[in-house]
Amino acid sequence: MPAIHQLVAGFSRGDAISNEALVMRRLFRAWGFAAEIFCERRRILVELRDEARDVEEAPARCRPEDVVLLHLSIGSRANEIFPHLPGRKVLLYHNITPPEYFRWVNAQTARELARGREQAQALAGVAQINLADSRFNATELEAMGYRSVAVLPLLLDFARLKAAPDRRVLRACADGLVNVLFVGRVAPNKRLEDVLAAFACFQKAVVPASRLILAGSFAGTERYQRLLLSMARDLRLSNVLFAGSVPQAELNAYYRGAHVLLCMSEHEGFCIPLLEAMWHQVPVMAYAAAAVPETLDGAGVLFREKAMELIAEMMARVAAPGALRSAILAGQQARLERFLRQDPEVELRRHLAALLPA
Repeated sequence: MPAIHQLVAGFSRGDAISNEALVMRRLFRAWGFAAEIFCERRRILVELRDEARDVEEAPARCRPEDVVLLHLSIGSRANEIFPHLPGRKVLLYHNITPPEYFRWVNAQTARELARGREQAQALAGVAQINLADSRFNATELEAMGYRSVAVLPLLLDFARLKAAPDRRVLRACADGLVNVLFVGRVAPNKRLEDVLAAFACFQKAVVPASRLILAGSFAGTERYQRLLLSMARDLRLSNVLFAGSVPQAELNAYYRGAHVLLCMSEHEGFCIPLLEAMWHQVPVMAYAAAAVPETLDGAGVLFREKAMELIAEMMARVAAPGALRSAILAGQQARLERFLRQDPEVELRRHLAALLPA
């Protein structure tokens, strides 16, 4: 029986690609295949080194009858090894953020992103099957010369969203303030300076009794975080919480306590927090850029101009109980149900069928 192995650029907790790789590995093993995850050792979280193998071991472990799936997301040694591995190949594109966003924040990350885009160009034609987790991402691959790119719905582990929310965080959020939430990495493409600017209008002119919660890692983007902290001070904002990377129970509590999720990002290959907010019955307001309109699929509140005063006024209307909020939540529930009606396992097996034994 052949194996189905995966290559990832990094392997850590709370990372969307790491989570998807674990879900896929569980499925592959349930189908009866051997399955391992390979990553550069230095990019495997220390406590997870029993869960992933060093990518340098992959050439010796992969056989001609095996299937090898590369998760393409940034410049990586895994991308270099992938074309030379024995076995039939599958490439899954998660998008590579344009390096221009990171050049002033983290030069190393910018170089890795630029390298990733170069490697993505070079990998066109290498895999027998090319997949992307959104039509937006598939279009990017096609522009690089990839052929027959299919869209594979994200394999999300919604079970973790059912974990009991942290009671301490829930109590802190239930103090009468209106909670505006952002979830995601504190990265410049997310345009958190625009989140702060919109919240400034909201707190100063619309709902003074309000709080902004920014939940997401700023590892590697500390320079950007310092700029945001300085901006919050200059704007004289109160109740702005840089929560950082938090355990799932705390994140679930922030979702539970939120009145609205605000996304100002300019570049997203999918944007999982939009669906997570729908799961937690939090109204979503988002800027219409990259894959965000595709992910919302008609749900939430989508805006095409960053008119901060208007966004602030709409946040107040969306956050308050009433017909508008109820209608938005109903639309989001319908969108979530459409997403959940997809069967990613069936889709994954269908896409891989040509490479698997009958």
